[in-house]
Amino acid sequence: MFSVERKDFGPDFVFGTATSAYQIEGGQGDGRGASIWDSFSATPGNVRGRATGAIACDHYTRWSEDLDLVRDAGFGAYRFSFAWPRLIPEGRGALNEKGFAFYDRLVDGMLERGIKPFATLYHWDLPSALQDRGGWMNRDIANWFADYAAIVAHRFGDRLETIATLNEPWCVAWLSHYLGAHAPGYRDLRAAARAMHHVLLAHGTAIDALRVEGARNLGIVINLEKAEPKTASPADEKAAGLGDALFNRWYLEGLFAGRYPEELVSLLAPYLPERFEDDMALVSRPIDWLGINYYTRGLYADDPTAPVFGFSQSRGDLDKTDLGWEIYPQGLTDLLVRVAKDHTNLPLYVTENGMSESNDARRVAFYDAHLRAVLDARKAGADVRGYFAWSLLDNFEWAEGYESRFGLVHVDYETQARTPKPSYSAFRGLLHNTR
Repeated sequence: MFSVERKDFGPDFVFGTATSAYQIEGGQGDGRGASIWDSFSATPGNVRGRATGAIACDHYTRWSEDLDLVRDAGFGAYRFSFAWPRLIPEGRGALNEKGFAFYDRLVDGMLERGIKPFATLYHWDLPSALQDRGGWMNRDIANWFADYAAIVAHRFGDRLETIATLNEPWCVAWLSHYLGAHAPGYRDLRAAARAMHHVLLAHGTAIDALRVEGARNLGIVINLEKAEPKTASPADEKAAGLGDALFNRWYLEGLFAGRYPEELVSLLAPYLPERFEDDMALVSRPIDWLGINYYTRGLYADDPTAPVFGFSQSRGDLDKTDLGWEIYPQGLTDLLVRVAKDHTNLPLYVTENGMSESNDARRVAFYDAHLRAVLDARKAGADVRGYFAWSLLDNFEWAEGYESRFGLVHVDYETQARTPKPSYSAFRGLLHNTR
């Protein structure tokens, strides 16, 4: 099924699979508060098929069955997220004990099955009450998030293998506040620039709060894109450099160098928070590991008609997933090696990698090629400690609704029946063969 073998990665390498709360849980009763994705998906035109996460995969009641799937495949870890509005319905203040009881069951269920819990505090489901206060545009969110982080650490920290503060800050800030494709759906440069800084400020503030509570193995998950020029022209090379700064280096340099790329700061200066430089020591608080989500590459071309940045982005001629994303395993190798060489010697985890596809044979080939890409990165010196397949289940794929299927396990949304796909069997074959 796969051309690689379990032994190729070494005995301590972590294999896992991943999900997020809003995409699978449903369970919108029991005291859960509203999130920005509830209102965004309820607004016509935002989500394909007017789908919402109100039911999703009903993981809230079917969590035990889903954890059995993780265990039976042989995965040693499960990356999941806490839903902030399930635990603190208004984002601040009163706690929802039914929400804490759910995650008690979920985390204990992982431990009982020998699965390491890799937790994420924020995977995009901001409580609506905090959006009413400006959300990621408001500097106060750093303290709101730190308070939430401290509560989670106090209640669950001794049972969690790792804690990531945030998932994909580029998506939280740029995709959601400039491109408007995700909640809260803004298309505003000032909003985006402020969110770009506040999301990392909140990360650093939360790291401090987590450490006060004695939490360990702390990190963040960023999504990286292989940014390449569309042609070999100097103008396209420059465009790719700026695209790389916007997508990748803003977060990498902010986290590990305590600065943002100067070429971006100069363009965004009118829109960034005043005296943001004073926060950079907080932004770059030491962490214990870095998670990298990787899916595809972007081709950049000089475009003088494009506002602000003067570039356009497109896809190339490689084979594509059903979302039109190019399949480019070499990009994963290149990015892992680059991060290890240029930014940090911390342990790295590939915290998401997968494809939306109806033909599961292509998914098996995708995973095989990207697993080989991880091995290539390790051979080149990158300290990659684990790999998480996205996703365990077909689920609510944000603005794509339910038509896009990333799962190792097929979900019939009418009956909620789970049916493992050949890609699930491929991982099970890999992970149960320890010779």
